[in-house]
Amino acid sequence: MISQAIFLFISGVEIGFILFVVLLVFGADKVPDIARGLGKAIRQVKDATNDIKSEITKGIDREGENIDISKDVRKEIDKVKEDVEEITGPIKRKF
Repeated sequence: MISQAIFLFISGVEIGFILFVVLLVFGADKVPDIARGLGKAIRQVKDATNDIKSEITKGIDREGENIDISKDVRKEIDKVKEDVEEITGPIKRKF
Protein backbone atom coordinates (compact mmCIF):
# COMPACT_ATOMS: atom_id res chain seq x y z
CA MET A 1 0.00 0.00 0.00
CA ILE A 2 1.36 3.42 -0.92
CA SER A 3 1.29 5.86 1.99
CA GLN A 4 2.20 8.84 -0.14
CA ALA A 5 -0.26 11.73 -0.38
CA ILE A 6 -1.25 12.52 -3.94
CA PHE A 7 -3.06 15.77 -4.72
CA LEU A 8 -4.55 15.95 -8.20
CA PHE A 9 -2.15 13.23 -9.36
CA ILE A 10 0.87 15.37 -8.43
CA SER A 11 3.42 13.97 -6.01
CA GLY A 12 5.31 15.93 -3.36
CA VAL A 13 8.46 16.10 -5.48
CA GLU A 14 6.54 17.60 -8.39
CA ILE A 15 4.90 20.18 -6.13
CA GLY A 16 8.33 21.07 -4.76
CA PHE A 17 9.70 21.50 -8.27
CA ILE A 18 6.76 23.73 -9.24
CA LEU A 19 7.33 25.87 -6.13
CA PHE A 20 11.05 26.09 -6.97
CA VAL A 21 10.26 27.28 -10.53
CA VAL A 22 7.76 29.85 -9.18
CA LEU A 23 10.41 31.10 -6.77
CA LEU A 24 12.95 31.44 -9.59
CA VAL A 25 10.52 33.17 -11.96
CA PHE A 26 8.91 35.63 -9.54
CA GLY A 27 11.53 35.96 -6.83
CA ALA A 28 11.23 35.69 -3.07
CA ASP A 29 9.77 39.20 -2.78
CA LYS A 30 6.73 38.55 -4.97
CA VAL A 31 5.76 35.04 -3.80
CA PRO A 32 3.95 36.21 -0.60
CA ASP A 33 2.03 38.82 -2.62
CA ILE A 34 1.02 36.21 -5.18
CA ALA A 35 -0.08 33.81 -2.43
CA ARG A 36 -2.07 36.57 -0.72
CA GLY A 37 -3.78 37.44 -4.00
CA LEU A 38 -4.66 33.81 -4.64
CA GLY A 39 -6.07 33.53 -1.13
CA LYS A 40 -8.26 36.59 -1.66
CA ALA A 41 -9.47 35.23 -5.00
CA ILE A 42 -10.37 31.88 -3.47
CA ARG A 43 -12.22 33.67 -0.64
CA GLN A 44 -14.21 35.77 -3.14
CA VAL A 45 -15.21 32.68 -5.13
CA LYS A 46 -16.25 30.92 -1.92
CA ASP A 47 -18.31 33.92 -0.74
CA ALA A 48 -19.97 34.31 -4.14
CA THR A 49 -20.85 30.62 -4.20
CA ASN A 50 -22.35 30.81 -0.72
CA ASP A 51 -24.37 33.91 -1.70
CA ILE A 52 -25.74 32.20 -4.80
CA LYS A 53 -26.58 29.09 -2.82
CA SER A 54 -28.40 31.07 -0.13
CA GLU A 55 -30.37 33.06 -2.73
CA ILE A 56 -31.45 29.87 -4.47
CA THR A 57 -32.48 28.32 -1.15
CA LYS A 58 -34.38 31.44 -0.08
CA GLY A 59 -36.15 31.63 -3.44
CA ILE A 60 -37.16 28.00 -3.28
CA ASP A 61 -38.41 28.41 0.30
CA ARG A 62 -40.42 31.53 -0.61
CA GLU A 63 -42.02 29.79 -3.56
CA GLY A 64 -42.82 26.80 -1.36
CA GLU A 65 -44.67 29.02 1.11
CA ASN A 66 -46.68 30.95 -1.48
CA ILE A 67 -47.78 28.11 -3.74
CA ASP A 68 -49.34 24.79 -2.83
CA ILE A 69 -46.77 22.45 -4.38
CA SER A 70 -47.48 18.80 -5.00
CA LYS A 71 -45.28 16.16 -3.34
CA ASP A 72 -43.54 15.26 -6.63
CA VAL A 73 -42.46 18.83 -7.26
CA ARG A 74 -41.28 19.21 -3.63
CA LYS A 75 -39.14 16.08 -4.05
CA GLU A 76 -37.52 17.58 -7.16
CA ILE A 77 -36.83 20.83 -5.32
CA ASP A 78 -35.21 18.92 -2.46
CA LYS A 79 -33.11 16.99 -4.99
CA VAL A 80 -31.88 20.28 -6.52
CA LYS A 81 -31.01 21.58 -3.04
CA GLU A 82 -28.94 18.46 -2.41
CA ASP A 83 -27.21 18.83 -5.78
CA VAL A 84 -26.29 22.44 -4.98
CA GLU A 85 -24.95 21.29 -1.60
CA GLU A 86 -22.83 18.59 -3.29
CA ILE A 87 -21.42 21.05 -5.81
CA THR A 88 -20.53 23.67 -3.23
CA GLY A 89 -19.23 21.15 -0.68
CA PRO A 90 -15.66 20.98 -2.05
CA ILE A 91 -15.46 24.76 -2.09
CA LYS A 92 -16.28 24.95 1.62
CA ARG A 93 -13.10 23.15 2.63
CA LYS A 94 -10.81 25.12 4.89
CA PHE A 95 -7.39 25.85 3.47
